[in-house]
Amino acid sequence: MTMDVYQVLKDRGFIYQETDGAALHQLLKAEKIRFYIGFDPTGSSLHTGHLLPIMGMRWLQAAGHTPIVLVGGATAQIGDPSGKSEARQMLSKETVAANAAALKEQLARFVDVDNAVFVNNADWFKDMLYIDFLREIGSKFSVNRMLTAESVKMRLETGLSFLEFNYMILQGYDFAVLNKNYHCRAQFGGQDQWGNILCGVDLTRRLNQQEVFGATFPLLLNSNGEKFGKSAGNAVWLDASRTSVFDYYQFWRNCEDGEVERLLNFFTAIPVEETAQLGRLEAPAINRAKEILAYEATRLAHGAAAAGKAYLAAGGKFGFADPEGKIATSSTITGIKPEAALDELPTVRIPASEFHDNAVWAIRLLVLAGFCNSNGEARRLIQGGGAYLGDTRIVSPDVNIPLATFQAGPVLLKAGKKKIKRLVL
Repeated sequence: MTMDVYQVLKDRGFIYQETDGAALHQLLKAEKIRFYIGFDPTGSSLHTGHLLPIMGMRWLQAAGHTPIVLVGGATAQIGDPSGKSEARQMLSKETVAANAAALKEQLARFVDVDNAVFVNNADWFKDMLYIDFLREIGSKFSVNRMLTAESVKMRLETGLSFLEFNYMILQGYDFAVLNKNYHCRAQFGGQDQWGNILCGVDLTRRLNQQEVFGATFPLLLNSNGEKFGKSAGNAVWLDASRTSVFDYYQFWRNCEDGEVERLLNFFTAIPVEETAQLGRLEAPAINRAKEILAYEATRLAHGAAAAGKAYLAAGGKFGFADPEGKIATSSTITGIKPEAALDELPTVRIPASEFHDNAVWAIRLLVLAGFCNSNGEARRLIQGGGAYLGDTRIVSPDVNIPLATFQAGPVLLKAGKKKIKRLVL
């Protein structure tokens, strides 16, 4: 059965605004089209704030449609005012070109490059004469209408340069060029791109006499009202040298309980029936849904091997939410056994001579493990509630751990939430 990708996007919450939803739905069912999504190379790496359009692109491509990935080598030299309270920092042409090359490499992780078209709008803007552009393109735009765009209205309060005001025209022209040269029929983008997309749809119809379509994906905000994964100075990058794979995994693992279902729908391919079930889990079981989200999102960005290591490392440090695999899921996370995390932990061998009457003093274990320098320090750690054997708190300094506990296999000893070691006989 052919995928009804428009309905898939609707069911998963991707579609926020659209120029003509019914017609776009019919087009995507009747034809295999080319569509475009643009990325301005204002940095050397994409971040999680870029991922929603990328995931939308993946679904469309999976249904047989061809993405045109536009890297804004020209528009990045201006800077999109949408969603910004102040002007972007001006970048040199050399920096923009280097960033564009880096972004293309990252996008290739998410898109089948053999079934995609990569373009750079610097190719059609670099030789364009200003007077010619004003006469041929600028004359098609109404300043009155441009002033009604939310991105422009917001910036008028803080100051909008004429340079930035031109951005909408340039992006609109991108759509017209892609329609003419590549038969592009639709543009998708973030919610804050709505005004730019409308300009592109209108300009393309007027220049090329072609019916084209536009749609936006919702703007994701965190609980502080900041763009998802894009807070100032604290972005979560796809480049592992800027955000480690472990920290990337933990970003998803630490999402809010109420966001789990929505994020699973957006950033994984898990069926919506399953995401609904996972999203309804209550604490502490909801943490398993977060593990699945983190693993699947990390697998897409960094590969299955790296995602598996991050899952085991996090579980080894903080514990696994469902070590016995009782919660059903179609995620390949089920193929990774929590026991494998033990091999990644620092290991301490406990001599048999430390056991007296087939048991070892808990305080002695903390000292042998190197968590404490003295019996007194270990006693204070236990009395403060910071010592754990496995997931069980050591409640008294007088506790003795039976030899049989160690004969059953490796034992995890924890000091606080983050310090953990593997103890073996």
